[in-house]
Amino acid sequence: MIQFLSHIISGLSLGSIYAIIALGYSMVYGIAKMLNFAHGDVIMIGAYVSFSATQYFGMHPIASVVISVIMCTILGIAIEGFAYKPLRKATSLAVLITAIGMSYLLQNLALLIWGANPKSFTSVVGLGTLSLFGGEMHITSETIVTVLANIIIMIALTTFINKTKMGKAMRAVSEDKGAAELMGINVNLTISMTFAIGSALAAIAGVLLCSSYPSLMPTTGSMPGIKAFTAAVFGGIGSIPGALIGGLLLGLIEILGKAYVSDQLGDALVFAVLIIVLLVRPAGLLGKKVHEKV
Repeated sequence: MIQFLSHIISGLSLGSIYAIIALGYSMVYGIAKMLNFAHGDVIMIGAYVSFSATQYFGMHPIASVVISVIMCTILGIAIEGFAYKPLRKATSLAVLITAIGMSYLLQNLALLIWGANPKSFTSVVGLGTLSLFGGEMHITSETIVTVLANIIIMIALTTFINKTKMGKAMRAVSEDKGAAELMGINVNLTISMTFAIGSALAAIAGVLLCSSYPSLMPTTGSMPGIKAFTAAVFGGIGSIPGALIGGLLLGLIEILGKAYVSDQLGDALVFAVLIIVLLVRPAGLLGKKVHEKV
């Protein structure tokens, strides 16, 4: 029973990271109606910036996180401005190819700057371990901070979307860009702000991911980014609650699958469950069917 509970906690921790990353995918798709496949590589850049700040410049771990968030926010705005904004009226295929190209560009830039050798990532939390049930179960401080960060981010983002002027503008652009522009909303600024928020969240997720799983440092932008995209689709891409539910469920499925089914088939099980869900609900768990006029 204690071992099962330990797996549940690990699954919620991993799922919280997937949920934070999935928010970036969902926000961009929900507002700009595009899939930003370079988002996973922004996670990688965020982790490497934090790593460089602590290892090369001797910064405090918290300061390194702040620097990482600032750098990734600027990077997100730059990506949107230089790569996606000129394609605002282009076909979805052109935007998709550009997103894939941007992903490869970021990967190769990271290789040039930091090299391909594995790095030893120092946790930005490092508050020790909580022991429960007479020392039979241990919960790391990284796990606690990750789950709390996920809850805080979800509450803050939901409040921002529903209560602020910019959040209302994002909802308006999501519904109808043309109508929003006629009502005086700056569509380009709104989309740029969406990329900025998504990229800032990617930086936080990258740092938390590498703090909890240091072995993922060299490949932060690859499989975790793909799984987070899967979580966004799972929960219903474009939905913030869907990103939360999809991320948590994906983390639980992955951890429990590796523990009780097969360590080698854990990743395959995640995608198998996604296929089953999409066969039953093509729009995802909380997604809405959109009827397009032809």
